[in-house]
Amino acid sequence: MPILRKSGGFMGILSGLFRSRDKPKNSTSGSSYRFFYGQSSAGKCVTERSAMQMTAVYACVRILSEAVAGLPLHLYRYNSDGSKEKALEHPLYFLLHNELYQKRIPVIIGYEGWDAAGKGGNIKRIAEALDARGYVVNPIASPEPHEKARHFLWRFWTRLPKSGHVAIFDRTWYGRVMVERLEGFCSENDWQRAYNEINEFEKELHDWGAIVIKFWVQIDKDTQLERFTLRQNTPEKRWKITDEDWRNRDKWDDYETAVDEMLEKTNTSFAPWHILESNDKKYARIKALKIVIKAIEDKLEQVEKN
Repeated sequence: MPILRKSGGFMGILSGLFRSRDKPKNSTSGSSYRFFYGQSSAGKCVTERSAMQMTAVYACVRILSEAVAGLPLHLYRYNSDGSKEKALEHPLYFLLHNELYQKRIPVIIGYEGWDAAGKGGNIKRIAEALDARGYVVNPIASPEPHEKARHFLWRFWTRLPKSGHVAIFDRTWYGRVMVERLEGFCSENDWQRAYNEINEFEKELHDWGAIVIKFWVQIDKDTQLERFTLRQNTPEKRWKITDEDWRNRDKWDDYETAVDEMLEKTNTSFAPWHILESNDKKYARIKALKIVIKAIEDKLEQVEKN
């Protein structure tokens, strides 16, 4: 039978409402007070009244959960004339993420893209549509000395989500075949071998039961220059631009070649790439949300069939 424990918030209020003089003698007061439907923590049966109270609480919680799950998530896209139109409606907050948790399905979402393409804003919108208790965002920078002493995938293995949770990677293991390749941080043999290593890594994640979603956030060279200039000339945004960003821009053609090769060699059926056309950031955000929702729905449907 279900066990209900006081954990603060809404559940704490409900459990407080149903406290009575019939509580088990061995229970304590305050935040550690527990209700058990069927047996106490000492294994003794609680009174009939307590059992009835907890049955009522459990029924209330279930009804409220089902009601909240039906609330739609409305996303709007603003047109050039200032009007807005509904672009997406889906009960993502409490329905899909809760089902992932219940069925213990992990989700890995990886973001790569040009500098100033809008990865951060896109990740923010994905995260807003998730239960804060069930996801983590991993910002990936250059490896630490203890990470350099290991295989390049090691630091990503240690950041994988628990079953039923979501891990979002702001930059990923694909740095091996882009920045590390072009900046000479690894040998040619290392980055050439990495394509096969990455495909095997993602296949293992897929076989584990994880949903693997990879985004490449695309902008053109003129849009990047416009955004770089805006950041440079706006004091509150200046922290976003560095000399390294300008140096990387000078290597645009080299990076473009590396990106094309990466997309060609690592686009697989179990971990396909999704291109987010981000000259229009709002369009890219809505597209990303739709892709995530569809991937989750497809996986849930597959699990149901099996």
